[in-house]
Parts: sequence; structure tokens; C-alpha cells
Amino acid sequence: MEDPKENIVFASLKNISKSFGKVNALKNVTMEIEKNKITAIVGDNGSGKSTLIKILSGTIRPDSGSIYIEDNLYKYLTPKLAYEKGIATVYQDLALDNFRDVTGNIFLGKEITKFGFILDYEKMYRETEFLLKNLNINIPYLKTPVGYLSGGQRQSVAIGRAIYQGKKLIILDEPTAAMGVKESTAANHLIKSLPDKGFAVLIISHDIYQVFDISDRIFILEHGEVVDDVMKNQVTPQELRERISLGAKNCLRESECID
Repeated sequence: MEDPKENIVFASLKNISKSFGKVNALKNVTMEIEKNKITAIVGDNGSGKSTLIKILSGTIRPDSGSIYIEDNLYKYLTPKLAYEKGIATVYQDLALDNFRDVTGNIFLGKEITKFGFILDYEKMYRETEFLLKNLNINIPYLKTPVGYLSGGQRQSVAIGRAIYQGKKLIILDEPTAAMGVKESTAANHLIKSLPDKGFAVLIISHDIYQVFDISDRIFILEHGEVVDDVMKNQVTPQELRERISLGAKNCLRESECID
């Protein structure tokens, strides 16, 4: 059994670069994402955060560099390969079907059948109840269309789906954007519980205080480059905010930066 405190790298990027025309979105980015920990990427708009998670999720190919997933080397990932290797990305829009209920979204594309062709709703509801209970997610009525749920509940459904479908690395893009304080607190509590369940977590966030609340390790991106790699206890929120602000000013002076 793995020691949850042991540093076990799930994914690493080595000298990843990506350009769009004459604009360098990423320049020789090297970073690690460990199991049983929450890694955060911070940086202002145009720092390259979005490009980086798209490379990890397989929707963009890097121009150069290497990607290692559980010590296996890849020059690039495709969405299919990223999925097969256990990577799930929960974007801000969550990719939920507002007209389906909670269970329908958890099993979207992975429905359970009986006799080979009949949807087994009863089993799917039972497994959804078990999943949400283990994650301490409180959604009283699982037949509620997710379009009627709160932002925090919708985020929980998206994370629950990634977990149920066997993902090992969960990437969260601005996970509490547009949420109120109560919903953000509940979402952060869920996210903080994931490393103890064996998951690697990568978050992209503008919320410095969220980063300090839930993350273990922080990478600072500044117009496409990793300019710092710190553990949470090595820096203060104010120092981190000032570092990001400096990068934003530099980006404005250079006039062209891609997130």
C-alpha cells in the first residue's frame, strides 16, 4: 500500500513549449504533479495557464518537450489517451447536461445496462448514492435536473463523475468561480478531501486565498514561464499576489501574452 505522505509523481512536464504564431504561450515549462497532493498553478491572464491544462488534457499539442504519466513518456496526449491514462479536466462550464438528473450526469457516456441493452437505472441510482455519500456530497434528490442545482452542487457532480469514471488526476479550472462564500467553502472541503482518497489534483485559480486554503504546492507562471515553485508554507498570500501583479505588468508591456 502506498504511503499517502510519500512523494509519488503522477505526471510531469519536461521543457514544454508552445507558440501560436509569433507569441510564445509556454517556454520550457517543467513541473510535477504528485499523487495525494493538491498542486496549484497561479498567474495573471496571459501567463499560459489555460494552454498548460489543454496540453495535459490532450486538446493542444506542445511544440517541444516531454510528458510523463506514471513514468511513461509521451510527446503529446490526445483527449482519448489522456482519458485512458486517468486524466479528467473539469472546466468552468462543467460540461454537464442541464436536462439530465444527477445520476444521468454521473454516468453520462458510461451508462450501466442489463441484458446487454436495457439501461439499469436502479443500479446507477444506488451507485450514485454510494459515491456521493463517500464524498460527503449532499444532494437530497438525485432525480433533480442538474440545471436546478446550485453552483457548488453542480461542481460536486462534475467532480463525482470524474471520480466514478476512474480518473487519477483531476484538473480543476477555476473551481469556485462565481460561487458564493458558502458554496465555495463546501467545494473547497470536497477538493481538499481528494488527496486522502488517492487522487492527484491540479487547480487553476485566480483566488489566492483558495490556493492557500487547499493547495500543497504552487507553481507561478509568468508569460509562459515557471518563475517560481514553492510549497505553501514558503510564501505568504500577499507575496504571491505581488509576484502575480508584477508578471501582469510585464505582460502588458510586452503587449502579447496568451493564457
